[in-house]
Amino acid sequence: MADLQKGSTKLLNAWAFYDWANSVYTLTIASAVFPIFYEALFSERDHYIDVFGLHLKNSALISFVTAFAFLLVAIISPLLSGIADYVGDKKSFMKFFCYLGALSCMGLYWFNLENIYIGLAFYFFGLIGYWGSLVFYNSYLPDIAYVEQQDKISAKGYSLGYIGSVILLIINLAMIMKPKLFGITGTDGEAAMKAMRYSFVMVGVWWIIFSQYTYYFLPKGNKNANRKVTHHVVFNGFKELKKVWFLLKENIALKRYLGSFFVSSMAVQTVMLVATYFGAQEIAWSSKAESTTGLIICILIIQLVAVLGAIITSRVSGKFGNIPTLIGINFIWAVFCALAFFITLPIHFYVMASIAGLVMGGIQALSRSTYSKLLPETQDTASFFSFYDVAEKIGIVIGMLVYGIIDQITGSPRLAIVFLGVFFVVAVVLLRRVPKKGVLKK
Repeated sequence: MADLQKGSTKLLNAWAFYDWANSVYTLTIASAVFPIFYEALFSERDHYIDVFGLHLKNSALISFVTAFAFLLVAIISPLLSGIADYVGDKKSFMKFFCYLGALSCMGLYWFNLENIYIGLAFYFFGLIGYWGSLVFYNSYLPDIAYVEQQDKISAKGYSLGYIGSVILLIINLAMIMKPKLFGITGTDGEAAMKAMRYSFVMVGVWWIIFSQYTYYFLPKGNKNANRKVTHHVVFNGFKELKKVWFLLKENIALKRYLGSFFVSSMAVQTVMLVATYFGAQEIAWSSKAESTTGLIICILIIQLVAVLGAIITSRVSGKFGNIPTLIGINFIWAVFCALAFFITLPIHFYVMASIAGLVMGGIQALSRSTYSKLLPETQDTASFFSFYDVAEKIGIVIGMLVYGIIDQITGSPRLAIVFLGVFFVVAVVLLRRVPKKGVLKK
């Protein structure tokens, strides 16, 4: 393990490189290949399945499983971050969740409808692993970067993630579209499904291998290595959340910002998680092959444009300020959700993908760095970022439940997307209430 000083270029780059390692999960599993694979499993039947004693639409089912995973992360992350902060070993916890997520991605190779519960378990623990590791990854930001560096390195992390995940997705796309070139046998449909299963394994391998660079340079955490975990500190994380909650009463800017972040995250993360399922079911593709190709192309567009979006947003925020920039991005998201109700053709979906990518990269990077800037001067970054992550996860739980319930009742997700747009409007209103002067560190 290297011992680098806070703010050093090598340390900042090593931290940001974890986005390169783990973003293949969000692209291949959460956004692109797995949703297409999951939809293809239902190609020979209707979109409904009997599971957990209920007759559920497939997209509603995956929404509910996703919501439950985020709820569990919201519950356990305060426990774990409190323990990690107490013993000063964030990195070990980050590694555990990284490996849990990566191995679960590999387990998706065996996902099928005959053993749906096992497949859903791998999907569930993949989510737990990915988002659990981010609790500790995000909490490193104030530890490794000075305030004036945080916007730029946060955006760089997301940009690296978009680029790395696109590289792997292009390889996976080539495997899916031309499986015989890679020695994958079977009929066209069978070979494509095999290629998708192989891509899940590749995600896990990529995630584990490239994360080692980050782990080599990241510090262990606060220097409390001799502390031992006892039953008295197990619930320390919740005590810390309670302390943070009371501190928010003294920090009006941070409190109001968190309110806006809560509702905007509720919507943006849900839209990102369900976009491919929406495209597969609601867009009038001419054939199954066009659907597969078109959906992956849209995801590629989103990722590539998101790199530009993160960079542009960083520069715009430097000129106009973080809060005004976030207001503008949330307004664009609200319009996006309203227009989504009317899209039916592939060209519509391509255009919307371009818009989504531009504002997706911006809102994620800027939300993280804005929160970091608003934090009070403290070494207890894990607790504050645990609070941030809990707010994000609870928001996603609500967003996914709203989407799933509306999708299940109406049989179409269009109204659900429009309803999510309301959350962006609320976020704009709340952001306008954040004090405009003297709240962000320079």
